[in-house]
Amino acid sequence: MRSGDGAGGGTRVSRADQADHRRAELLEAARRVVLERGISSTRVADIAKATNVSGGLIHYHFATKDELITAMLRTTIDGEVGRLRQLVQDPGTGVERLDRVLRYYIPRSRADQSWLLWIDAFAAGLRETVVQQILLELESGWIGALEQVIRSGVDGGEFTCDDPRGAAERIDGMLDGLIIRYTLHPSVLSRRRLLEHARIAAAREVGLSRADFPDS
Repeated sequence: MRSGDGAGGGTRVSRADQADHRRAELLEAARRVVLERGISSTRVADIAKATNVSGGLIHYHFATKDELITAMLRTTIDGEVGRLRQLVQDPGTGVERLDRVLRYYIPRSRADQSWLLWIDAFAAGLRETVVQQILLELESGWIGALEQVIRSGVDGGEFTCDDPRGAAERIDGMLDGLIIRYTLHPSVLSRRRLLEHARIAAAREVGLSRADFPDS
């Protein structure tokens, strides 16, 4: 008999699946509540209300609010970094791959939920060590992806850059600042202009001209 067959095995698998499903529901609810109230102002009671469950059930899956918020942020990171790795590995020239990463980095609109979440996390990270660590992991993922694309372009003779890591850090830092400005001040910076700034800066970092990047 295979593992999981029969009444006992089937029950164990079913309970595990139910627990995973419940955790996923709680993480999604935590994300919605945090987007509405902010990380610092979110309470376990708010998440319980959003899912129509008791606080005790939430604490059965997550011992503390910090554990729940950390798991929610990690789930978000896993999705973003997984997509980022795919973009880096997809075929194309160095410029095409670098431009894909830049366009993925920049939010599609000022209402982009991922960026609203991370902007709030930046503020919470000033006081909450666990959020600081999550943000460090996210930044490391982005910088690493940029570095990988730049280094690959240098190795292939498409780019000229003596310090791919430094170039990646500068592009990452510039984009963070511009995206916050884009999100908070709609009349000052459009997404099109933000992308133009990113392409100009990236071109300079890898020894190319802006004309080497797409226009759209």
